[in-house]
This record gives sequence, C-alpha cells and structure tokens, in this order.
Amino acid sequence: MDNRLKDRVAIITGASSGLGAATAQRFASLGARIICADLTPSTLPSTLNATHGPNTATFISCDVTNETQIQQLIAQAVEFGHGRIDILCNYAGVAVETYERNAMTRRAHELPTEDFDWEMSVNLRGTYLCCKYALRQMLEGQDPREVNARGERTRGWIVNAASMLDTGLIAHPNTPAYTTSKHAVVGLTKQLALDYAPDRIHINCVCPGFVQTPMIQHFLTDADNAAQLAGAHPWGALGTPRDVADAAVFLCGDESAWMTGHAMVVDGGYTIR
Repeated sequence: MDNRLKDRVAIITGASSGLGAATAQRFASLGARIICADLTPSTLPSTLNATHGPNTATFISCDVTNETQIQQLIAQAVEFGHGRIDILCNYAGVAVETYERNAMTRRAHELPTEDFDWEMSVNLRGTYLCCKYALRQMLEGQDPREVNARGERTRGWIVNAASMLDTGLIAHPNTPAYTTSKHAVVGLTKQLALDYAPDRIHINCVCPGFVQTPMIQHFLTDADNAAQLAGAHPWGALGTPRDVADAAVFLCGDESAWMTGHAMVVDGGYTIR
C-alpha cells in the first residue's frame, strides 16, 4: 500500500468539485487526513471516511473572499489535525468568462469591472489569504517533524492552482480577468517560495491545461466544440482532474524535496505548440 502522505493534514479549498475533489480523493488514498473547504457542501468527506476510515476527512464551509472565514478555517483545521497543518492546496477559483456561452467574447472594454474585481478577489486575494494564515500556522504552530529525501526537516507544503495560461509565456483571447488573476498567482507563488525557503516550506503551483471540470462543462456539451478543444492539445485529449491531482501528490512528496517556486505545467502539450 502506498502511504507516502500518511498522517499528513491537508487543507484543500474548492474541494467539492473538479480539481479539489480529485485531489482530496487522491491524497486520502495515500494516507492523508483531509479538510475539504468550499462554499458548496459536499458528501465527499463521508465517502472518504467510509473508504479510508473514520476521521479521514471533514468539511468546513469557507468563502475565500472573507478573511475572517479563512482564519476560522485554519483554526478548525488545526483542531482536526491535532495541532498541525502540513499541506495547503489552494484550488478555490472562478472564471467569469466561462459562465456564459458568449462570455468568452468579452475583451477588456466589454468586461464589467465588478466581474474583474470578483475574479481577482477569489483567485488571487483568496489564495494570498489562505497562504498567509496557513504559513503562520506552519511557522508558529508546529515544529518540523518530517525528514525529507534530502535528510532535512520540513515544515509544510503549499500548492496553488494556476493555469497553463499563466506561465508568463502565453495568454488566452478574451479572458482579461482570468489570465491576469492566474498570472498573478504564479508571481505570488514564486515570491512566497523565496521568502519561506529558509523555513523549509515548499511552495509551488500547478498549471493545468483544459481539464474536464464543471468550469468548462458547457463548452463540452457540443461534440464539435469538445473535439476542437481536445485537438488544441498535442496529446489529442483533454486532461482529467486525476492528472492534476497526481501532479499535486508529486509536489507534496519527498520526490520534490529540492523544488520550490515552480510552476508545473500539466497541459497535454498545449503550451509547446
């Protein structure tokens, strides 16, 4: 049995669907204890507890635009984890450009400012605040306890959700809010990684291509659209949430002991075209 994340306590925001749910399932299968945080209630913790044993997972409601709720999330997670947090996966995110079939036609002059502000609030500010309070706990609330593959003590792991659009190399048409927010997440990840490397906290991000999640589901209901989107990836297929979850496992495991500040692209070759 693979127990590479055994007893590590992981907070996963956006855990009720998509990438967050897949990562929660994958982490639990490797022995982690999971705090599923989301605005939308989920039966996932009950499923994980039934599959992997009682007290494997719990659900905590949290709006990542609300700083007080994030502080409460961290405090409740620490209680669930018996005084510690090891992993934070920031997967709560929105893409206002995908909510309506015609929304992708919006250039900057057509996008309501409140939509831009909302997307930045969730995707960037929410990620920053979750990192802020998790980092405080990792530094002050626990002593280093894990010895990694390099023989070093480590305090924790953070994985932020970015996008292949935000590697700093490419943009996507008609997504001024999404592309900007996700570029900023990569910058935030690199800056935090620099500051907290001396504390042995790994901070990286995953940059998925187009993955079969609810965020893009309405684009996939039309067979021609789905085929065109899949064909944009040299691999010839869309990604799955499990593909991204496996990347997060790597970034939170001993195999990545000397990696921090990295934007890991998981995109079926989209960015090499």
